[in-house]
Amino acid sequence: MFALFKKEIAGFFSSLTGYLAIIIFLVAAGLFVWIIPSSNNLIDNGYATLDSLFGLAPWLFLFLIPAITMRLFAEEKKTGTLDLLLTRPISDLSLVLAKNLASLAIVLIALVPTLVYFASIYLLANPTGNVDTGGTWGSFIGLAMLAMVYVCVGGFCSSITDNQVVAFLFALVITFALYMGFDILGDSIQMSNLAAMVQNLSIDKHYQSISRGVVDTRDLVYFFGMSAVFVLLTRLKLQSRNW
Repeated sequence: MFALFKKEIAGFFSSLTGYLAIIIFLVAAGLFVWIIPSSNNLIDNGYATLDSLFGLAPWLFLFLIPAITMRLFAEEKKTGTLDLLLTRPISDLSLVLAKNLASLAIVLIALVPTLVYFASIYLLANPTGNVDTGGTWGSFIGLAMLAMVYVCVGGFCSSITDNQVVAFLFALVITFALYMGFDILGDSIQMSNLAAMVQNLSIDKHYQSISRGVVDTRDLVYFFGMSAVFVLLTRLKLQSRNW
């Protein structure tokens, strides 16, 4: 499993597409947070907070993560190497986990440079260090949890097609539906109890909750549970090739 994990990371960074996806993410985040005049601009805002980054990142992830995961299984199926991979002494579940964990590691690598933003506002704050550190680290944890779900969705979408573009589009649609779709649907429901239940399925609701700096068990259960659902769906899809 670890060998496959390393192979997936090495394969991603062996192509220009891999570097390009991360560079585009970092450039877009940097432009919106520091350069382009808007309510998201930290300097225009005048507050020592990374709320603009954490509000923007989930939307950038909608494009970054499908771009990372679209090749996981689709490329293997197209080149015919998936059947060979499935004959190796590794379980289907381990195969799915190795590929998903490698993709998650790549996303976290892409997030590492954004720590410079935190160091910057920490030094620029008046007085120095006057930053909501708990909320900031809670938001980074929330982004990692959100990325985990997006990656598992992307892995599943890649397993159902041999076309990487189709896998990208499927992942984009499903992750958007999970992030905002339930909120929109809940707002349209008249019954308050049912609306609350529907909105509890929204990634954004749990992401906002954990971003306050308090790691609630219910939020962790949601993120890990949602990830497990798509991991199992991917495993079932791989197993269906033998039916």
